[in-house]
Amino acid sequence: MLGQKHMAEVEETLKRIQGQKGVQGIIIVNSEGIPIKTTLDNASTVQYAGLLHQLVMKARSTVRDIDPQNDLTFMRVRSKKNEIMIAPDKDYFLIVIQNPSD
Repeated sequence: MLGQKHMAEVEETLKRIQGQKGVQGIIIVNSEGIPIKTTLDNASTVQYAGLLHQLVMKARSTVRDIDPQNDLTFMRVRSKKNEIMIAPDKDYFLIVIQNPSD
């Protein structure tokens, strides 16, 4: 479990990211794909978390299939409407959704 000091650092980092121009939402997802922190509504959070967890697991598997010594460290998906940035870690994923034209 995260200590109080560490949790305060996490909160501060999330506020800083949320304050960046164009950021529409932030989701922190655990290794099972369950959202544990979000700035989006529940329906959007569940949809993004579930679908992006599958995408990250497939991308990570692909990277490791190509080179077993390698691992996925960052992923960016850009569409016509927005840009999704995912920073996967061992226990958590950080997902940031932004409007790239803002």
